[in-house]
Amino acid sequence: MRRCCGGAGLPCLFKGVGMGSPRPPRYLLVFDFDETIVNENSDESVVRAAPGQALPERLRQPFHQGSYNEHMQRVLGYLGDQGVRMGDFKAVYESIPLSPGMPDLFQFLSKNRELFEIILISDANTFGIECSLRAAGVHGLFRKIFSNPSGFDKRGYLTLGPYHSHKCLECPANMCKRKILSEYLAERAREDVEFQRVLYVGDGANDFCPAATLRAADVAFPRKGYPMHRLAQERQRERPGALQPTLVPWDSAAEIARYLQELLRK
Repeated sequence: MRRCCGGAGLPCLFKGVGMGSPRPPRYLLVFDFDETIVNENSDESVVRAAPGQALPERLRQPFHQGSYNEHMQRVLGYLGDQGVRMGDFKAVYESIPLSPGMPDLFQFLSKNRELFEIILISDANTFGIECSLRAAGVHGLFRKIFSNPSGFDKRGYLTLGPYHSHKCLECPANMCKRKILSEYLAERAREDVEFQRVLYVGDGANDFCPAATLRAADVAFPRKGYPMHRLAQERQRERPGALQPTLVPWDSAAEIARYLQELLRK
């Protein structure tokens, strides 16, 4: 995992927050957020705070590939112009439902937290993620949250920045999850924390990038029928044996909990 393809930010924004673990865990569990922990794309969910719960035509037009972060900056600017403020955003983020079976998985992880170090890597934004996790009562499970920095400016507008820059050709310009995961593992190794396995739960094309570099001992959990799953299937067809980690597709996160239960029994 020491391979990959560098931080820009805005003032007064949060980035990478969390709490430590009392003793070295055996497994690193990595979560995506949108359509993984929650059952919606939170960037699309915020439109519910707009007048008429819709965006103007100019913001519904296709955007250039790799520039989604910039598109969302424009969307948030429009919402700010329409008077959408912190409380409105908070209400939307707190109302987004968890994905099927996710409460079961979090309950299992709460009972076994000494065995798992849990982080989140998401191309959403820190404010929305933290609102959602706190509302679900699971924020304390996460040691670190890596997402695009966000915060409220003097006007009360929710502002968004890119997470970092990188050289990966497969990922959007503002975030390569493989780079984040690689740097995190290197940081933990310098702190004398080594993991028996890395377990990666995601759904999107940007989740396939880090999952594709996992080792044979690791496990990737792609959500069935989503881009990460389709890309994994394509890679397996085109280059049999090229994907080293065990693939465990899921419809319900309860399936992930059962897999982890079996893993602990071995």
